[in-house]
Amino acid sequence: MGSNHAEPSRQLTVAACQLGPVHLADSREEVLKRMFALMDHAAKEGAKLAVFPELAFTTFFPRYLIDGKDLGQYFDIEDPSKGGIEQSPNVKPLFDYARSLGIDVYVGYAERSVQTDGSHIDYNSSVYYSAQANKVVGKYRKVHLPGTFEPRTAPGAFQQLEKRYFRNGDLGFPAFRAPGLVEGALKKSSSTDDTVMTAGRGDPIIGMLICNDRRWPEAWRVYGLQGMEIMCCGYNTTAFATTSEGHMVDLSPEAAEEEVLLHHKLSCQGNSYMNGCFSINVAKTGAEDGHPLVGGTMIVHPLGHIIKEAETKEDEVVVATIDLADCRRPKTTVFAFEKHRRPEHYHQILERTGVIEPELL
Repeated sequence: MGSNHAEPSRQLTVAACQLGPVHLADSREEVLKRMFALMDHAAKEGAKLAVFPELAFTTFFPRYLIDGKDLGQYFDIEDPSKGGIEQSPNVKPLFDYARSLGIDVYVGYAERSVQTDGSHIDYNSSVYYSAQANKVVGKYRKVHLPGTFEPRTAPGAFQQLEKRYFRNGDLGFPAFRAPGLVEGALKKSSSTDDTVMTAGRGDPIIGMLICNDRRWPEAWRVYGLQGMEIMCCGYNTTAFATTSEGHMVDLSPEAAEEEVLLHHKLSCQGNSYMNGCFSINVAKTGAEDGHPLVGGTMIVHPLGHIIKEAETKEDEVVVATIDLADCRRPKTTVFAFEKHRRPEHYHQILERTGVIEPELL
């Protein structure tokens, strides 16, 4: 799993900043203090990028049926007329602290997007803040929302109401470059028009997903076709599998959690390999007011190996030094897309949402 020595080294130290449970009674100030402590740890380890979970600032509120007047407390206002998320009172302190440490940040939050007519649309979102640029350079809104709109009515059913509280993301899967993370990155002003010569030599190419998105290979592949080198993905994933009615599957809690972890790791390791990228996958974990969330925070290599993973279900920083040159081996061999993909045969992916079986014999 060593570096590809035919490529120039592009080393970078990254940190997966796992959060333990955030309870309903926990204040935003308390959560921010915990996030600051994780960034301090990351900075001491030399990290230049800190990745936080989905909905990092609050409990996973979609597990509850919440009245409209109380729902707003879980959202951060994205108002372009007031500077957007960079000036949101609950989020700006995180960016300010990151800048003081010289660390980039990926963080997930509940976004209340103010429209020009004064109305709003709510999304499950993440942003990437660049310490060098001192601004948000990437934004993503969760596309694959799990769960239901209407609460499940079966006695003892667990709720997952993301479809009720959020709109499906409308930004697609935009990759972007993050400045200042690797030394000697090739810049536009110094490059040539030969993309073969410049591939894998610029500033790191970043992709972002949120939780359930990681299970959908289409999302990874769209990023892969943009040359993504680092996938950042935060999640809040229940530690038990449920049926369509919302009941826990007929497994012991230990076996159910083991299955959830298996599927999580399959998704992250397999898609990292199939797109030749590192992935930084970060949990909010532990039991939030008695509701268990799975762990599994890990940093994955482009060949699918887990480089390092969390050891607890508490606040924990997982740090690894990666070399983006390692992305070139899969990108230029098995998954050299330009040589091997055959999109003329993939039309059903765009034409169908659900399954259409062949006719019966």
